Parts: sequence; C-alpha cells; structure tokens
Amino acid sequence: MDALPYLAAADAPRDFNLPLAMLLIFGVAKLLGELCIRLHLPALVGEILAGVLIGPSVLGWIAPNPFLHSLSDLGVMFLLFTVGLEVRAAELKRVGGPATLVAAGGVVLPFLAGWGILTFSGAGQTAACFAGAALVATSVGITAQVLQKSGLLYLRSSRIILVAAVIDDILGLIVLAVVSGLSRGQLNLWDIGLTTFFSIGLFVLAIQYGSRAMARAVPRVRKSMQAAEADFAIAITVLFALALLAQYAGVAAIVGAFLAGVVLAGQLSGRALDFARGATELLVPFFLVGIGLNLEIGALRDPATLLLAMVLLLAAVLTKIVGCGLGAWRFGRQDALRIGVGMVPRGEVGMVVAQLGLTLGVVSPSLYAVTVFMAVGTTVVAPPLLAWAFRGAEARHVDPDAEMPSIG
Repeated sequence: MDALPYLAAADAPRDFNLPLAMLLIFGVAKLLGELCIRLHLPALVGEILAGVLIGPSVLGWIAPNPFLHSLSDLGVMFLLFTVGLEVRAAELKRVGGPATLVAAGGVVLPFLAGWGILTFSGAGQTAACFAGAALVATSVGITAQVLQKSGLLYLRSSRIILVAAVIDDILGLIVLAVVSGLSRGQLNLWDIGLTTFFSIGLFVLAIQYGSRAMARAVPRVRKSMQAAEADFAIAITVLFALALLAQYAGVAAIVGAFLAGVVLAGQLSGRALDFARGATELLVPFFLVGIGLNLEIGALRDPATLLLAMVLLLAAVLTKIVGCGLGAWRFGRQDALRIGVGMVPRGEVGMVVAQLGLTLGVVSPSLYAVTVFMAVGTTVVAPPLLAWAFRGAEARHVDPDAEMPSIG
C-alpha cells in the first residue's frame, strides 16, 4: 500500500492529519496488543510490533516525526511517574548499594562487548565505541510497565532494577559524553563532572528528603486550592517540575518523572491516581509504537549486516543478564536472573546513541540500522524473558484508596 504522505512527512506539519495518525497508532497498537494477550504474550510486544507494521519498514503509513516523538516522550514520562507512585523512597534507599553494583556490571560488560564486536567486524574505533555506548544504558520504561502490569513492583528484585536503571542512565550519560567528546576531539571533563554531580545530587535529594517535603506541602496546597481535582493538578505540576530539573541536571526527563512519583507516593487521592493512570494508558502506546517506527528492515537485507545485527542483539541480551546478574549474585540465583533480565531492554536509549553517532558522521547508515535493530530487539524479547524469570511470583496490585492518608 502506498505511504500516506501527510503522515509520513516529518518536515510537513501543516499536512499532518492528527486524528488519522492518532487513530492508526492507538487503534493498531491496541489491536495487536490484544492479539498478543490472547497468545499469552505481554500487550506491549504487540504495540511495538504495531510500530513496525505501520511504519516505514512494512506498510509505510507513518514515519517518525517530531510530534510523534514528543507524544512518545510524554507517554514514557507518565509511565515512570505512575510506577514511582507505587514505590516508597525508604525501600529504594535500602537497595541503593546492590543497585550500584548491578548498574556497574551492566555498563562495563556490555560496553566491552559492543566495542569488541564492532572492532572485530572491521569498524573504526570511534564507531565501535558508539556501539558499546548503545549497549550500556537500560530503557527502564519497558521493564517498569511489565512489572507494574504484573503486580510485581513490590519485589526486592524489582526495586533493585528500578534504582539500577536510574544509575545506569547516569553512567550511560557519562560514557556517551566521553565517546562523543572523543569523536569531536574535545573531551570536557569539567562538564562531565558537573553533570555527574548534579544528576546524582538530584536523585539523592529526592529520595532522602522529597517524600517528607511533599508530606508537608501537599496537604497545605490542597487546602489552599479551590479548583476541582486539586490533587491531580499538584501531581502533574510536580511531575513536570522534576522532569525539567532532571533535564537541567543532564539526565533523561523520565528519571525526574519517576522521582516525582516516588516523592508523591501515598499523598494523592485515589481519584488523582486514576486520572494519572488513565493518562498513562492513553499515551504509553505512542511510546511503544515509536520504538517500532524507527526499525528499518530494508537496511538489514545484506547478509553481513543482518549477521552483525543478530550477534549484537545476542550480546546485548547476554551481557546485561551476566553483568547485572553478577552484581546481584548475593541475593541468590533467582533474583540475580530476574535483575539481569530486567535490565535487558535498550529501547529509545539505544536509538538516541545511534542517532547521535549518525549525526556526528562516525556511525554509518548500516551500523545505525544494526544498532536500532538491537534496541528494538532487546525491547521485544524482554517481556517474554521477564515473564519466564518472574514465573511463580505472587502478583500484588496497589489499591489506590489504600495509598491515601486521611485528609480530614
């Protein structure tokens, strides 16, 4: 079928048919998500495949564009916010040490593997370093949604995954800054140090003091507001404020969104939580479909390129399972496996690294396609692997009304 130019043209916003784009993305995502549920697979697998189906690789109905990218960013922010609402700061503090070891193992081994594979394939050193950087950071949104939908966020392994993924984001940022700086021939250690300091500082302050500050501030603000749905207004304001702070600190906005949920956990009414989860259900499909839209199957027709893509995908899965699992080995083989699998998806994080390398001219189009294939592949295989790793775990879904303290 011919492409729909008013949906595929990234540089023609006046021709962009918004209702049709929303219908196609949301409708096809939910349709394939329902099909996956009937096949005993997580719905998000179908929603990612919906992006592949309607994207440039297959039907060509829709191509990635700035508007859809913004909806995708908003979707993953709301997802991490609602996940944070089900987590207590005190619980995260208890797993900080082990999570740091997990994150470190999940950075060193994947980077070395990506660098080694590309070096062996004949790529230049800079391109090999970019490939290693693409294997480093974890896309916490995918694992977070699986654990949230399955009612498994209360488990120790789930808490470690969430904290380790945030630390991974900081470490991945440092690796990417070093690699991109070397590719430009100007490595600014001062800027890297400041970014590291501010990003770690934001995380520590939010976990250490944020919940207590919100416990005092939210009731006062609620009483002073006369507008309807005051709790929801407070929640969204805190969400975007901390997301913005995270960006200024140098890390992804989703880290701030997650921290906003953590500091507000237990402070919001059940109605406000329902609103937040409703917004999440609306927006998350755009995040998942956006991952699939970026896959370029045509670039993998060359057998050598396809072989490199498969090897890189296998390495991406195994190095996270082994590297992160070793960091959690003290908790036993089962938890180590769960944590390693939970850190597998690269999602949009790997794509960002690949896009930067392409923009700088150090990553070829074929290597860009290979990296995106790895990012999408790890995202698709992660949910079934998580279901296998967490088999037998008891589901416990949070009751929104139980989270609300008495407000008189």
